[in-house]
Amino acid sequence: MMFGRNTLLAASSFLLAALVAFLAAVLAANRDTLHETTGYIPVALLASGILLAAISGLQLIVHLRQARRLKEVREQLRRVKETGNLAVRLPESESDDLAEATRTMNFLLKQFQSLSRALQESEQRYRKALDDISEQTKAQDALQDSEEKYRLLFENNPQPMYVYDPETFRFMAVNQSAIEHYGWSSDEFLSLTIKDIRPEADVPRLVEDISRAPEGIHRAGLWRHHKKDGALIDVEITVHSIPFGGQRAKLVLVNDVTERRGLEESLRQAQKMEAVGRMAGGVAHDFNNLLMVISGYGELLSGSLAESDPRREYANQILRAASRAGNLTRQLLAFSRRQVSKPRVFDLNRTVNAMEPLLRRLVGEEVKLVVDLDRELGHLRADPAQIEQVIMNLAANARDAMPNGGQLTVRTENVKLSADAARRHGLTRGDYIRLIVTDTGTGIDAESRAHLFEPFFTTKAKGKGTGLGLSVVYGIVEQSNGAIGVDSEKGRGTTFILYFPQTDAPLEETVTLSLSDEKGACQGTVLVVEDEVGVRELVSELLRGKGYQVLEASNGREALERAGGHAGTIDLLLTDVIMPEMNGDDLSHKLLSLRPDLKVIYMSGYAPQTLFRRGGLDPDALFLQKPFEPQVLIQKVGTVLKPSNSN
Repeated sequence: MMFGRNTLLAASSFLLAALVAFLAAVLAANRDTLHETTGYIPVALLASGILLAAISGLQLIVHLRQARRLKEVREQLRRVKETGNLAVRLPESESDDLAEATRTMNFLLKQFQSLSRALQESEQRYRKALDDISEQTKAQDALQDSEEKYRLLFENNPQPMYVYDPETFRFMAVNQSAIEHYGWSSDEFLSLTIKDIRPEADVPRLVEDISRAPEGIHRAGLWRHHKKDGALIDVEITVHSIPFGGQRAKLVLVNDVTERRGLEESLRQAQKMEAVGRMAGGVAHDFNNLLMVISGYGELLSGSLAESDPRREYANQILRAASRAGNLTRQLLAFSRRQVSKPRVFDLNRTVNAMEPLLRRLVGEEVKLVVDLDRELGHLRADPAQIEQVIMNLAANARDAMPNGGQLTVRTENVKLSADAARRHGLTRGDYIRLIVTDTGTGIDAESRAHLFEPFFTTKAKGKGTGLGLSVVYGIVEQSNGAIGVDSEKGRGTTFILYFPQTDAPLEETVTLSLSDEKGACQGTVLVVEDEVGVRELVSELLRGKGYQVLEASNGREALERAGGHAGTIDLLLTDVIMPEMNGDDLSHKLLSLRPDLKVIYMSGYAPQTLFRRGGLDPDALFLQKPFEPQVLIQKVGTVLKPSNSN
């Protein structure tokens, strides 16, 4: 606006000068008519007008140029305004008022450009700072969320967990499960170290293990911990390195495997006992055959000698030795659960009461006998004679464990086992009768407990025991579908706990069968089938001695041939059950199809229950358990053939 007024003023000056020059020119043209003294005035005016016009023209030109430059400046400023490009520069001239203004404007534009660049950089830094703050906020939120999840997982985990300092071994935190599982309060835990929950013998290994432990998560293996009450437990622990309270720490997850290891050990023990039992049963079976031959011919030898003959005593010594050996094989069979069992429903309390006088004599006067019986005790189904043997063996063991006297307690009670409790004993849930036999003797160490029920294992001095007492107990209990456990420590006495299934069936009274002695000669034809030569010859000799006609065969195929080649009748088949090629049951079916009137007696060194389960033998079949005495054989055969002989 200022430049517009200056231009207008210059133009007006120029017009005024031109007007003056014009008037001067007119006066000059008419100077002849003017006075002489005034003739020079027009000339002077003309010269002054021309000079003034020239000056005004120059000013006009200058102002016009400035107006054009000002327009350019305005155009550049408009571009700066529209584009925001502060890099634009105004055109400058060498020297005039506008040049100074444009230089000043360019300087300001340059400053503004620097300021804009600085503002942009500041904005970028600000935005980056905002992003960093946002990331930090997210990280803090994530950390808080993680810490909250950790706290919830730690506090509410059903497994015991704790945090400890790997430098000092001190507990830094424990969860509620650890408090409940171990028995210490939170404050008590925080005053302890992880060494304090280990047996002293395990501490050196613990220190070494921690010194070599890697960072991160790792399984630290199987350890023993003890609770506040002193009970030892087996645990598997998993360790995780974590920061805790601003320092390095270890987070430990505890898995109590005491019950699992107990079940695994029970399974291993059961498998071992089963294997040993099969071996013992097989040995006893073969040994029975030998004993039967020894005792059979001993009986024949003794019977053939006069009472005054000194050789008769020799024969009797052979028979007594065979009898003792027979007792040994019966114990082996009891352990292997192949002993002949005659189960019936009976009252255990009545059995214990009947045994009490015998038990008092067995343990002696220095041992106090306490009998505590549940008056509401249920019934059980087992062989009463075998259960008596169990109680006698346990009482004898208790007596030997109390050489200086003590107390023996026999207690009975009803108990209902849950699924978990039953599973720990290898049983099913239900009602049971529990028989508890406790002594205050020397106790049994852990190593001996692991072998307690193995045959021939004994802690007694040489010659003081056979090592079969507890193995017989184990076999009888297993054969009775029960379970047995032991709780003992060295110097703290021993408790045997036995479980027998309870039954609602009524009591069964014993029935005694008497067999009349067979006198005089007997008649009939007997086919004897036995793969053991000594037994076959002995049985055949005994039957021939009583007047029977005897056909012998060593196996099923030979028996079929002998029967097929015999023209007369065959009244009785006396056959072993377990034989090569063809067993006794299959042989009897083949012969019965040919001779329907044939009578059959089976004989075996195995218990009939085993043969009924595994061999398919009919439970109602007539059976002779090896080893049998000669008179038992004669009575059994005579009873079977008596109806036909009486005709």
